[in-house]
Amino acid sequence: MLISPIRRLGDTGIYVLQDLGRMGMYLVLVFAGLFKRPFRFRECLRQVNFVGAGSVAVIFFTAASTGMVLGLQGYYSLNKFGAEGMLGSAVSLTIIMELGPVLTALMVAGRAGSAMCAELGIMRISDQIDALECMAIDPYRYLIAPKFLATLISVPLLTALFDVIGIGGGYIAGVSLLGVNPGSYMEGMRSSVTNHDIYLGVVKSFVFALLVVWICTGRGFLVREIRGAGFGAESVSKVTTQAVVLSSISVLVFDYLLTAVLL
Repeated sequence: MLISPIRRLGDTGIYVLQDLGRMGMYLVLVFAGLFKRPFRFRECLRQVNFVGAGSVAVIFFTAASTGMVLGLQGYYSLNKFGAEGMLGSAVSLTIIMELGPVLTALMVAGRAGSAMCAELGIMRISDQIDALECMAIDPYRYLIAPKFLATLISVPLLTALFDVIGIGGGYIAGVSLLGVNPGSYMEGMRSSVTNHDIYLGVVKSFVFALLVVWICTGRGFLVREIRGAGFGAESVSKVTTQAVVLSSISVLVFDYLLTAVLL
């Protein structure tokens, strides 16, 4: 009775280490594929359209609702201390440094990351990736590199869009609905937001983009080597769910780590 739980714990630990090793080698091979020719420029543009342009609508509504909620809650919190004029500072800093990069990455993981994972998983179980390798076509250059570049380009741009719309939503809620002075809102934002705050948001957006595309594409590409995934369509569904959960948790964990290191 004592040996069995210890054995299961050891098996789990060994599997986690092996899985981290596989994902690490996968990332190295992907970065090597980024510099191999010929480069699929048209496919990269198609992926930018899918990841970036296709996510504009969900980013717009998420940012607008988040900014308006921050405006409402910030007003009622600051009103207790007679500091309504600091609403612009509170909304802009919260969105630029935290909510903008985090929520953008989570939305992209749920929408585009799951689709990329399912696509690669289906290609793996249907032997399409094996067929590419038999034809001496590097699957990392041919399939994965355009997705990596598109995500690294799109997520920071979507984060900037989120920031602008979120701050605008806070302005609508605070100034138009609750009567905060528009000059104090804009001045509070201008005086409190520094280049370091913007730099932190940009760094987070790039790191989160890398985490999302790495985990989501890696889970799909390595679907046959994931324990408990099963076979056929069932394996793709399980791995896709796992990819979204793991990428979302990684974003939240690295959000804290980056804030602690760079703040």
